[in-house]
Amino acid sequence: MTTKLNAPFKRELELNGEKYTLTVTPEGFRLVLKGKRKGVEIAWASLVNGEAALAHALNASIAPGHHAGSTTRH
Repeated sequence: MTTKLNAPFKRELELNGEKYTLTVTPEGFRLVLKGKRKGVEIAWASLVNGEAALAHALNASIAPGHHAGSTTRH
């Protein structure tokens, strides 16, 4: 049996040597670099209906240094 998400909770996690705070709420989640105010916030509805993936792809396509149709080779 699962527990219903009624109230926000926070967890700390470390990614690539940097600490982040993850806040999970009934509306969505927010990931913020520890000590900062701005971060990434995604609503559950956006995640479920695909808007979050579309927004991520759009942001990646207009990021500096990105060329449409290019591939990265290592």
